[in-house]
Amino acid sequence: MKKRNLIVTMTFIGALFMSTTACNEAKKESATESEEVVMEEEVAMNEEVETPTIVGVAAGNENFSTLVAAVKAADLVETLNSEGPFTVFAPTNDAFSKLPEGTVETLLKPENKEKLSGILTYHVVSGNLDAAAVTKAITDNNGSFTVKTVQGEEITAMVVDGKVVLTDANGNTATVVMADVKASNGIIHAIDTVVMPK
Repeated sequence: MKKRNLIVTMTFIGALFMSTTACNEAKKESATESEEVVMEEEVAMNEEVETPTIVGVAAGNENFSTLVAAVKAADLVETLNSEGPFTVFAPTNDAFSKLPEGTVETLLKPENKEKLSGILTYHVVSGNLDAAAVTKAITDNNGSFTVKTVQGEEITAMVVDGKVVLTDANGNTATVVMADVKASNGIIHAIDTVVMPK
């Protein structure tokens, strides 16, 4: 009788041990699956928070609302949404407000689309030139760096009182007031004055 009770007890303990082990294994698998789901969700969230294009970045900043309106009027949205990379010296709303009264309204008219496109592409340079690259180029070229714009004419960058200053084809200047705004297809540097080609 004692032997039989001992066997039954041992069998019960063995079954209990196997059941506990199986339960622990199931918990581990469940935890691993949960971790994988969380990781997949984090990857999906990172993909959703992808950096917008130059146009997307500008459209999300109220200081560039005039520029965005001009880009749309000049039919340049597709160009500035393309792969690039581009460096854009982007005039702020305050920069556009410095132009003679009525200039912006006139440029936004359909009949001035080509002229507006020329002005806007004069603010764009091919390549990804962050502030460090611009400053280095200025230093490497004896204090003055001239670069060809997408419009075709050149613009010159210099450092004045610690700030990067652009000089356009007419001798007018604009100062970079905010640098290194990153976009998925390039970089934006905000400037305080609209620069003009010849």
